[in-house]
Amino acid sequence: MAEETKAAAFIPESVLKKRKRSEEWALLKNQELKIKKDKNAENRKKIFKRAEQYGKEYKSSINEMDPKTRKILQLLRLRQIFNGVFLKVNKATMNMLHRVEPYVTYGYPNLKSVRELIYKRGYGKLNKQRIALTDNSIIEQALGNFGIICMEDLIHEIMTVGSHFKEANNFLGHLS
Repeated sequence: MAEETKAAAFIPESVLKKRKRSEEWALLKNQELKIKKDKNAENRKKIFKRAEQYGKEYKSSINEMDPKTRKILQLLRLRQIFNGVFLKVNKATMNMLHRVEPYVTYGYPNLKSVRELIYKRGYGKLNKQRIALTDNSIIEQALGNFGIICMEDLIHEIMTVGSHFKEANNFLGHLS
């Protein structure tokens, strides 16, 4: 036992201070971590409640929507939030757009917007499956018989509302 006290007596003071400081830091870090965990748990509960509340609000606004307006949105292929479609402008589509004006944003796109939308968020319908437009062969396979064989052809057809706009637009479906 005398040897143990001698060994304890020979520990340098700097080492003892470092141990004490490390223990204090570890204790402080554990307290901060516990506070952070408690705060995160509390925030998760708040976030969940808010999400439920927002869901109820969205559902009630959709339920309060006039059936005719809801049907027009379906006809325009706007079934989800943040979807986009290209339309040919004529009297019928303008009347439908005016009817759903509080729920949608519309306008004439510029070339840059069309190109970015198709490159970033474009999907094509091929064999009744939704496929990301990662390769020109997908476009050629679906629209090759209309003379549309690459992304730029597809963008040009949509932009100029060419003779095969309907086929190109149906291939794209909606941009989400």
